[in-house]
Amino acid sequence: MKKLPSVLFLFFSLVVQAQELITYEVPREMLYSAHNDDFTVKVRVPGGEWQDLYEYNVQVDLDKVQDASMVYFDFSGKVDVWVKKNNGFVNTIDIRPRSFDIIPEINSNIITFSLEQPANISLEVNGDKLHNMHLFANPIRNDKPDPNDPDVIYFGPGVHRPGDLPGDVFHITSGKTVFIDGGAVVKAKLMVDRAHDVKIIGHGIIFQPERGVEIRHSRNITIDGPIFINPSHYTIYGGASTGLNLHNIKSFACKPWTDGIDLMSCSNVVVDGVFLRTSDDCIAIYGHRWDFYGSARNIQIKNSTLWADVAHPTNIGVHGNAQADGDTIENVLFQNIDILEHDEDTRIAQGCFGISAGDNNLVRNIKYENIRIDDFEEGMLLKFQVFYSEKYGHAAGRGIHDVVLKDIHYNGYSANPSEIFGYTEDRNVKNIRIEGLKINGQVIENAIEGNIHIGKYAKGIVFKK
Repeated sequence: MKKLPSVLFLFFSLVVQAQELITYEVPREMLYSAHNDDFTVKVRVPGGEWQDLYEYNVQVDLDKVQDASMVYFDFSGKVDVWVKKNNGFVNTIDIRPRSFDIIPEINSNIITFSLEQPANISLEVNGDKLHNMHLFANPIRNDKPDPNDPDVIYFGPGVHRPGDLPGDVFHITSGKTVFIDGGAVVKAKLMVDRAHDVKIIGHGIIFQPERGVEIRHSRNITIDGPIFINPSHYTIYGGASTGLNLHNIKSFACKPWTDGIDLMSCSNVVVDGVFLRTSDDCIAIYGHRWDFYGSARNIQIKNSTLWADVAHPTNIGVHGNAQADGDTIENVLFQNIDILEHDEDTRIAQGCFGISAGDNNLVRNIKYENIRIDDFEEGMLLKFQVFYSEKYGHAAGRGIHDVVLKDIHYNGYSANPSEIFGYTEDRNVKNIRIEGLKINGQVIENAIEGNIHIGKYAKGIVFKK
């Protein structure tokens, strides 16, 4: 038999290497207690054998807590996905975010499709967003550290607890790399307090902690890859910290005050590629709160999916140091984001884009760009308000200045009128540029077309094609 020419051999070797699929076993003690039987999900490399995935139960929506499903795996190249709805037929299937442009095939109660890039997606059968299947297709990791390295905290396959009591904490010190294997389940909060140069990486699960990761008075912290299932409070809690890199985090929450990522007096932050389904704000950016002091600046949130079953997908400005003339929240970018839900009953707390300047805060230089918003249950597209909150604050804000909304596309009919207003002549909203806003495909050229109410002490509101 003739040997392949070296160039062809190298080509076929690269093709084989490019097609890789990694699945993970559920820890034995969670095999029955953590499962959801609504769907059966399998994956394969094209032409290969199907591999069965474990369908985790995740709880969503504070209003009436519901059981949804979640699976995950790692791959490169291309992968085929097979999903069976175990009860009933599939009349329609919606795979969101729609920006991935995934076209499935339906055969009775079987759904099939392929992926050629990592994706965090929701499969919604017959319009059901509360009992859906979440599928997290991660990239292959090439940064697994040596478990024997003294600077590595390694959580291998299985369940990990710091002690016998629930709600305990793993304390992470400076210079440590925490690796959470894809088959690992950590039942605790990870605490990073007055530390620097810490990495928390891997595709495993942090399961029902008090908070997912708490970062306090720290710098140069990376979190990349974990899944957080139903924390009792925030998923990521950042206070008075700088140099945060939060990547490919996936989270579910169904309890009161279960925000996704809250940043208090934090600066120089990048949030990239996250999927947050929360029952309070998905992303919140504040100044001073509790024992955290200082302004907040230079924050990027990009390439992400936000799903607020309650409250805001994005929220800026409520808390600050009112007694010390407030803080400044500035240079914040939201870019290339899909918003899948917004549901808030209280009008003052509505807004897919919420800026509520209170506590003598000045909010300025904020940009929302290339954002797609699906129809949502209840809320507004935007609410920019300088206000005094008797519930949360001690003073009105100083102002909201220099905000850009560019290429925002909303498809739906449920939005209440948006609102922009200041507090006094000196505590105002000014210089808001709305460019390329589309609602159901129509380019919006003025406030009336956009159903935007511009109230007192708001000036320089400009619309552009």
